[in-house]
Amino acid sequence: MNPSHQKIAIVGLGYVGLPLAVEFGKQRPVVGFDINAARIAELKDGHDGTLEVAPQDLVAAAQLRFSSDPDDLKACQIFIVTVPTPVGQANRPDLTPLVKASETVGKALKQGDIVIYESTVYPGATEEVCVPVLEKFSGKKFNVDFFCGYSPERINPGDKINTLTKIKKITSGSTPEVADTVDALYGSIITAGTHKASSLKVAEAAKVIENTQRDLNIALVNELSVIFDRLGIDTIEVLEAAGSKWNFLPFRPGMVGGHCIGVDPYYLTHKAEEVGYHPQVILAGRRINDNMARYVARNVIKRMIGNGIDVARSTVGVLGITFKENCPDVRNSKVVDMVHEFQAWGIKVVVADPWASAKEVAHEYGLALGPVDHAHPVDSLVVAVGHHEYRQLALADLRAYCRGDQPVLADVKSLYNRHEAAAAGFTVFRL
Repeated sequence: MNPSHQKIAIVGLGYVGLPLAVEFGKQRPVVGFDINAARIAELKDGHDGTLEVAPQDLVAAAQLRFSSDPDDLKACQIFIVTVPTPVGQANRPDLTPLVKASETVGKALKQGDIVIYESTVYPGATEEVCVPVLEKFSGKKFNVDFFCGYSPERINPGDKINTLTKIKKITSGSTPEVADTVDALYGSIITAGTHKASSLKVAEAAKVIENTQRDLNIALVNELSVIFDRLGIDTIEVLEAAGSKWNFLPFRPGMVGGHCIGVDPYYLTHKAEEVGYHPQVILAGRRINDNMARYVARNVIKRMIGNGIDVARSTVGVLGITFKENCPDVRNSKVVDMVHEFQAWGIKVVVADPWASAKEVAHEYGLALGPVDHAHPVDSLVVAVGHHEYRQLALADLRAYCRGDQPVLADVKSLYNRHEAAAAGFTVFRL
């Protein structure tokens, strides 16, 4: 198979799909497909609301065309599926977007076509879930009439240094020949090189353990943070001291949200339970990390009570609601869990974020973004996300955002010197 002149369809134009479509679109004909007509309209206007792709890069992708019409997929021979794979309320994999995308692609499949999945899944999902859907809606037979590949996404939203082409790409194919084809396809745009896995399952497993490992490392320092708080010592100071050893890993405590680290481990544990193994370490890490947002809120409340603040009549300002700094992505934001904990105590919460879309926050979480500043003071303050706007704030400015004699400052990301914050009049809490 020689894919060099084949037309590519990228199905799903979010944080993963759009950069991929742009890179391929600089070299060859590409259809960027998304069911969200509003998303297609903004991209046609030259604007990416995720801020992952600059307007000049959209222009540079001269052979990329955007569409929300499934009929436009029929002219393509290679389909790359990059739709979200979230978890439901019970933390079970929700493969609905993946199944729907497979239905759409299945209707467009022709003899010899290749379907490559980038969405994070558990080992075996491509062959066990996606392939039957492709066969049903195409009327064709897997590895006879069409073929599959799996190449997990490694996009880091908001990261302008480790971008798509600079991150080594894992590739795989459903036959040795297809594996070579998929590897060559990605090798044409990924300057960092590729790693060809021996099977689809190996590639799928590699993806979920990347983020499971990070999740567990963060869970360890989060648990250490809880212990050190009870011992009356500062976690960051301990980590900095331990970090003086060359092989100490520099993980920091925090609220683990987003679409990867806080989600992927549940895909692995789901599959493990299906085959009769009940994970312990992985789920223990998830329990710790999922509880950190409520832990932060309760520690703020405890200190507010200690300072004589009438909690039930108070207002807490929260700076930042995106899942990470300098990025507009609010998916699976654990800041929302913290807000809900405050609200459960009768506290009024005002959330501000210069990066987040007010419309998206309202739609996803039912929260209205509002100002937290000198003109709209609050009783206590949580700096939840390390946006550069917040890193640049002087402690005097933060203090002016608060009324009363003894406000609490929860510096979740340890952006400020805690001694200087205390000198500015704050009771300081940080992880």
